This record gives sequence, structure tokens and C-alpha cells, in this order.
Amino acid sequence: MDYDDDARMFNFVSGLICGAAIGAGVALLMAPTTGKKTRKKLTRGADDLREKAADRWDDLADEVRDRVDEALSTARKRFS
Repeated sequence: MDYDDDARMFNFVSGLICGAAIGAGVALLMAPTTGKKTRKKLTRGADDLREKAADRWDDLADEVRDRVDEALSTARKRFS
């Protein structure tokens, strides 16, 4: 049951972030600035998003690693 709640939360947050990124991109494209400035803004935004996604991925990998270690420890205790 915990897994379902975590998965739903992750899906919701992922959708929220993707929607915000798409909305920001559209807003930048519709803004009355030069193409060069808009491209710079988009590049900076994409770089920030990439860094945040990499950080989130690392956090998720650490969490999965911890849970696997915990499950292995529990299994070893039960079968020893």
C-alpha cells in the first residue's frame, strides 16, 4: 500500500514539474523579446531543469539502494 501512495505522489509531482516546464517554455516563446535572449533563457532553464532532475534521480537511487539494503538485511535475519 505504501508503494502505491509513493508512486502516485511521484507521478503527480513529475506531472506538475513537466507541466510547469512546458508552461514556462511556452511563456518564454510568447514573450516579446529577441530570439537570442529567448534562446539564452530557454538554455538556462533547461540546464537548471536538467540539474534538478539529476539531483532527484540521485536521491531516488539512494532511496532505492537503502530500501534494498534494508530488505536484504531483513531477509538475512529471517533465514539465518
